Amino acid sequence: MVLAGLFFTFLGVMIRMANNEVHILEIVFFRYLFSLLIMVPWVLRLGVGGLKAKNIPLLFTRSISSYIAAILWFASMIYLPLAEATALGYTTPLFVTLGAVLFLNEIVGKQRWFALGIGFIGILVILRPGSATFAMPALLAIGGAIFIACSALLVKILNKTDTPDIIVLYMAIFSTPISLIAALFVWKTPSYEALAWLFGIGLFSTFGHLAYTRSFAAANASVVLPYDYMRLLMVAAVGYGFFKEIPDIWTWVGGVIIIISTFYISRRDVIKFGTTDQKNKLQSIKVST
Repeated sequence: MVLAGLFFTFLGVMIRMANNEVHILEIVFFRYLFSLLIMVPWVLRLGVGGLKAKNIPLLFTRSISSYIAAILWFASMIYLPLAEATALGYTTPLFVTLGAVLFLNEIVGKQRWFALGIGFIGILVILRPGSATFAMPALLAIGGAIFIACSALLVKILNKTDTPDIIVLYMAIFSTPISLIAALFVWKTPSYEALAWLFGIGLFSTFGHLAYTRSFAAANASVVLPYDYMRLLMVAAVGYGFFKEIPDIWTWVGGVIIIISTFYISRRDVIKFGTTDQKNKLQSIKVST
């Protein structure tokens, strides 16, 4: 999980560096393109028989949701301080839980409803709507978290018919041409330096997701999650080192509130549904981006 945190931390830096030259829609396209190319050796090893999917329409829908999430999430990394974008990104499990209640008919007890409420208070602490410091780009991070949650909920449904490997592969297969169409409207041929950053985005994104998923296969979610929350410290350090960003006190306070809320919800899921179900739930969140 620490390795995954490092990958995702420097991913934000690479996104900003690439954005110095190319549009965000183009960055998202290359993210999917290079991820797909990285998967080619694995696809060849699978063979034609291993590429069959059972729920193509839902896989396509999930790819659209993932694509929108990527645009919003990458934009938040560009327009917000990295630490603030990361703190707001921790809200995804809150939206997953809420969506599971609304659309999957999952039952949530009073304690988890209370934790959800606390988590949304954490969001308000960071956003501070109505204040002079309210930043509209913060809504990009919230929007990204919502669409990642939508993708995660679709993954929960897809897990009944298709394997996680198929879900990840078809996300790249569908999202690459979809993102290319949008990128063509703002296309600028990247320099070799920009291509290096774009390749790094695809590489770090792919291996970050792989490390994240493998961490849940190796240990209980309650053991793994605290290490994911260390990423906020990593991002704050990197944000200062590269961009001289200093998170304000409200980002830290709100971030801690959100972390406590999501960790408590995860612990309740382990108690109520068991370790395996919770691992699958958390893995689906990262598979969704």
